[in-house]
Amino acid sequence: MILSIDFNSDEAFYIQLRNQIIIGIATGRIREGDSLPSVRQLADNISINMHTVNKAYSVLKQEGFVKLDRRKGAVIALEVDKQQVLEEMKEEIAVVMAKGICKGIKREEVHQLVDEMYELFANWDETV
Repeated sequence: MILSIDFNSDEAFYIQLRNQIIIGIATGRIREGDSLPSVRQLADNISINMHTVNKAYSVLKQEGFVKLDRRKGAVIALEVDKQQVLEEMKEEIAVVMAKGICKGIKREEVHQLVDEMYELFANWDETV
């Protein structure tokens, strides 16, 4: 698993890590039961502070993507409460939709984008 940080991005480093791990799970590059690198190892590999990696792992734990095990470290363990996930998605999408509407994005463009993104993740192995 290759994770990287865009040091020029305005997005917080721990959010970049979180997002890359979630995308890795969605695309099948990271599977349930896989162990993530130790906090120290990942921090050293991508040249960031250990506390930043720890924060990313903590957020992933809170969101139900990993379990923290004293012996194995952070392990992908998906807790699935579909209704809760749908509610969280609705909240996140609401803000994105509002931003798009403010910028003149049309319903059809949103539908097309959602279809493209879903296909991208569903067919990840074929696109990379």
